[in-house]
Amino acid sequence: MKKLRLILGDQLNLEHSWFQESDDNTIYVLAEMRQETDYVKHHIQKVVAFFLSMRNFYTAIKENGHQAVYFQITDVENPQNLEKIIAFCIEKYKIQKFEYQLLDEYRLDQQLKTICSNLKIESAAFDSEHFYTTRHELSDFFEGKKLLLMENFYRNMRKKYHVLMDGSTPLGNQWNFDADNRKKYKGEVPVPSEKNFHANVSEVVAQIKGAGIVTFGNINPDNFSWPTSREQSLEVLDYFCKNLLKHFGDYEDAMHTDEKFLFHSRLSFAMNSKMLSPKEVIETVISYYHANETEITISQVEGFVRQILGWREYIRGIYWKEMPNYAQMNILENTNKLPDFFWTGKTKMNCMSHAINQSLDEAYAHHIQRLMVIGNFTLLTQIHPDEVDSWYLGVYIDAIEWVEMPNTRGMSQYADGGIIATKPYVSSGSYINKMSNNCAKCHYNVKEKFGEKACPFNSLYWNFLDEKKEYFKGNQRMGMMLNLLNKMNPEELYKIKVKANSIIQDMDSY
Repeated sequence: MKKLRLILGDQLNLEHSWFQESDDNTIYVLAEMRQETDYVKHHIQKVVAFFLSMRNFYTAIKENGHQAVYFQITDVENPQNLEKIIAFCIEKYKIQKFEYQLLDEYRLDQQLKTICSNLKIESAAFDSEHFYTTRHELSDFFEGKKLLLMENFYRNMRKKYHVLMDGSTPLGNQWNFDADNRKKYKGEVPVPSEKNFHANVSEVVAQIKGAGIVTFGNINPDNFSWPTSREQSLEVLDYFCKNLLKHFGDYEDAMHTDEKFLFHSRLSFAMNSKMLSPKEVIETVISYYHANETEITISQVEGFVRQILGWREYIRGIYWKEMPNYAQMNILENTNKLPDFFWTGKTKMNCMSHAINQSLDEAYAHHIQRLMVIGNFTLLTQIHPDEVDSWYLGVYIDAIEWVEMPNTRGMSQYADGGIIATKPYVSSGSYINKMSNNCAKCHYNVKEKFGEKACPFNSLYWNFLDEKKEYFKGNQRMGMMLNLLNKMNPEELYKIKVKANSIIQDMDSY
């Protein structure tokens, strides 16, 4: 029986059981498509990374004896659409059965179901063999519960898969070392340079431009640093273990103007494209820790494991539990537009300038920059979550909707009304000052609330609390801040609100 198997750009799992044996009657198809480059405006480095990774994957499976067909973006025969590509291949290769791996994006999941229902041949879906959990495992775990706390899910995962456990006890006698993972980086230990592959990608950049694909962000075509094969991804993992892990936990929430990457692994693209599995990443890191316990503490490792086994699996579970309604949620009824500086990086706020310019230059920012600088600003200025969602989905190399949307719309923007976050992640300038050196050389003064040189985050924060207090009056975690708001001198609050609204009206002047 002649089979056609579809591989998408985020399904580059060479370890999948499909590839254990080759079969001349099974053809794999991979395609670069306008359908996928155009549903949101992407960063140029994101498009390059996916195209190169797909091409390298195609070469790898061909070398392993598999039959495969590949459509580059500029191929004359490329229909640029998933349904047409599948139909084309079925007819050309006289296919009798179509197979695909379960999708991770709701949009594509629905599209494939529709395509299969219209086919005149048999079709079947297979597991992607990547995640620890099934799509609906989180829903089952929290069935009948009001609070969907990540921590409860994370502990269950640790026990289930016996990760960082000593029998039924967590290693180090506590589940979570979050309190140890909040150091400000002051240059006390040198940061090794990031793992860079210095690839020349000018050919693929020219193809993308030649095809008329609209992108944004910056790229140096002579020096592309991201891994685009399984071999390179394993090198990044090895590099992380040997050079960065020992300080990862300490500084995982820190920010520094001279250090774009600090001790972060930069493995998220390799994992989200499935070149690496979460299981092998976690097992490699834990095994390295056990071999080097004299220089690596448990708090470094647990902080890393929590991001993958806890947060990543949790976020995916929330996505599948709440879609498609999740994509429309806007509980705080925010309606403002993103300012232009999100596309140019031109702002006088030092923290925003660094976080946005880094995002535009590297297609990367770590979670605190995404959450407590950029996300904090967009929530305080009451930007519509659709606008924030599209920007995050486009700008970051690791952004695929299942992981981006709950993190952005839920965790960062509180648009889901607290499904993920137990409170909105907002702060005045003081948090940014506590966790970074941004404020020291900023145009604005972090200690001022409403003067000309006042840090915009300060007035925006109190204005937000005042504007949205009805939404949070029953939230215990917001009680203290709302009490402070109620005790504020009305004259002072009025000045703060005037200042905040002048910022919101003309964000690009700040």
